[in-house]
Amino acid sequence: MLESYLTLKPQFEIIAMEPEDCVEVAMLHQGRFSRPWNDGEFHSLLSQETVFGFVARQSNALLKKPLRGFVLARHVAGEAEILTIAVNAKLGRTGLGWRLMQAAMREARGRGGETIFLEVDGGNRPALGLYAKLGFEKVGERQAYYVDEKGAKSTALVMRRVLR
Repeated sequence: MLESYLTLKPQFEIIAMEPEDCVEVAMLHQGRFSRPWNDGEFHSLLSQETVFGFVARQSNALLKKPLRGFVLARHVAGEAEILTIAVNAKLGRTGLGWRLMQAAMREARGRGGETIFLEVDGGNRPALGLYAKLGFEKVGERQAYYVDEKGAKSTALVMRRVLR
């Protein structure tokens, strides 16, 4: 009983990604992808008018509000695209990815987006489950698109969801 009292259930706030978030975003990305982007790449993307993002920060942390997830997207001419999304590995299946995707889809819709696309590794079952629950459907494949750190290749699935 005492142990559960001392353990805080994390709470999160989803807020707009700012340039000063790019270092933390890149560190999380590095822990989740075999070909990580660096903070300069994130900063360059975020500085583009068509690109937007959101970060999830733990709001009930004791010392500071650590970054626990993010999503980066782009909107051009009625179409949006999820460029990348990541959630801390210890927080999978907590709904954080869902909340980040909802924020990105709302923003894309608010910018006039009618559809939103993304690419996902065909072997990433947790991500595929999330995207299916969000209403995304497979519209294409890119064979041998991803290469992991061991050189193994996998298929990228192109997925789409109508926003209107």
